[in-house]
Amino acid sequence: MSTHTVKSTHSVREVKKSTEVTVAEFLGIIFSFNSSLKLIHWDIQGKGSYAAHIALDQAADTLRHVTDRLVETTIAIKGDLDIVIPETKRPKDYISYIEGFYIVVDAKRELFPERFTQSIIDDYQEGIKQLLFRLKRLQ
Repeated sequence: MSTHTVKSTHSVREVKKSTEVTVAEFLGIIFSFNSSLKLIHWDIQGKGSYAAHIALDQAADTLRHVTDRLVETTIAIKGDLDIVIPETKRPKDYISYIEGFYIVVDAKRELFPERFTQSIIDDYQEGIKQLLFRLKRLQ
């Protein structure tokens, strides 16, 4: 796992503390991350806030759909999962938080060994990178 330090919410720290995260736990953490984007979306203000507001809304929608595909495909492969969603918090430094979560997803992609589930993870990471592009460059 990367040594990149992330000052963020509970879910990212939880993943970084343990290399022994189950698929079900990780899916809950992904859901929590998606929800945190909506919290950031509702709280965004200041210069460039409209562009960030729209970018966060688009990303939340995209990542929700990709997450649904990943969860349903994983259930089809593994059977029923006990997915628990950790507490969702709104990070203060949301750019670092989003960058850090991209790294976490990359570090945990081995939980999804099939090529088609890897493809879904690729779509998820692409959604995060698109969000970062919009937040950093389209103010």
